[in-house]
Amino acid sequence: MAQHYVYSFYAELRDYKPKIWRRFEINGEKTMAELGYAIMLMFEMQASHLFCFKENTRDNFLAYIRTIYPDEEKFNTFIEKLSMDEFLKNTRYELPSQDMFIPDDESLIEADTIKLSNVTNRPGWKATFEYDYGDGWEIDLTLEECEKREVSLTTLPRVLEGEGFGIIEDVGGVGGLENLAKVLKKGKGKEYKEFCDWLGSTSLDLEAFDIDDMNFRLKKLLRVYRECYEYDYEPTPKSLSLLLREYQGKGARGY
Repeated sequence: MAQHYVYSFYAELRDYKPKIWRRFEINGEKTMAELGYAIMLMFEMQASHLFCFKENTRDNFLAYIRTIYPDEEKFNTFIEKLSMDEFLKNTRYELPSQDMFIPDDESLIEADTIKLSNVTNRPGWKATFEYDYGDGWEIDLTLEECEKREVSLTTLPRVLEGEGFGIIEDVGGVGGLENLAKVLKKGKGKEYKEFCDWLGSTSLDLEAFDIDDMNFRLKKLLRVYRECYEYDYEPTPKSLSLLLREYQGKGARGY
């Protein structure tokens, strides 16, 4: 079995309680775009909106320097001698599109052209994954470990542990998801019926976490997401069936 760099990440949906999080592994030869597709699948994002990664380049650089100079005085002495101008801009990894807007304080790297291994290999590296700029979903991402080991690439990416179902498309961001969770927990009333009709399901459990199903979907749908975003392919009937969980007898939205 060949050796490959395996990246271990912790990912958490920002500003939502109870926490929705994943701990997962992925091959370092995957592109940043492919890392994004994996995160989408793990958090129930159905490839319906734009996405990007944002890296606070300055904070990541300073965190790295602290590993070299753990002593505060030596750290401050080094920083005083260093020009930080080149680290003031954040880095944005995104697929090019006609609607793309890049703020002046960000530099763009096309997400499908750069591999994860070319971005970082340092534990502690952080980034924010953003999805659906209208609803404003944000996933906080931290690299916990990067090691070279014997592994079959057919097993990656894979989820190791986590909690919570994930997001619901077009529900209105974190606030909308919190309201949905409250209504579903109540289990009755006009708003509950309206939500169930909208979801096409009366059995959605926002606290459920099915690691086996999640890893199954990572194996089957990662390529489908890539083809949708990078080649503008429409999902085949078989792929759409997988996406909507028809193998589990789910509703029209896959819940």
